[in-house]
Amino acid sequence: MDEKLKQKLIEAVKAGDENQASELLWQLVIDCQNCPFKTVSGLPFSYTIKRGRNGELTKELWIDRRENSKSLAWSSIRLAFSNAMKIKSADRPKALGDIRGVSYIYPMLWRFGVLEVPQTAQQRMNTEL
Repeated sequence: MDEKLKQKLIEAVKAGDENQASELLWQLVIDCQNCPFKTVSGLPFSYTIKRGRNGELTKELWIDRRENSKSLAWSSIRLAFSNAMKIKSADRPKALGDIRGVSYIYPMLWRFGVLEVPQTAQQRMNTEL
């Protein structure tokens, strides 16, 4: 993960600049394709971004959970991100709202430095253990 990009995102979030923060978030999402993540329950996953017919990235992520892939729309990530900017911390994924795929978005927002989570959740989502 690009640490400079992550730091810029954190600064934009602190400044309350949702438009700039959203652009930086998208860049981090692109940068972290195929990176290992874990849900708050400890299940490993990664994601890729779908490419359109013209070869450009779409705003649709494919979550790779074992043999099953699930699609995750950018609009779901944006909604969770917007809520995270308001509440700053969440003890569980559903605290971000009733959003499709929130169990995958929650660890991403935590890892990108946007969301504070309890120590127990951090331990379960830590991919370095």
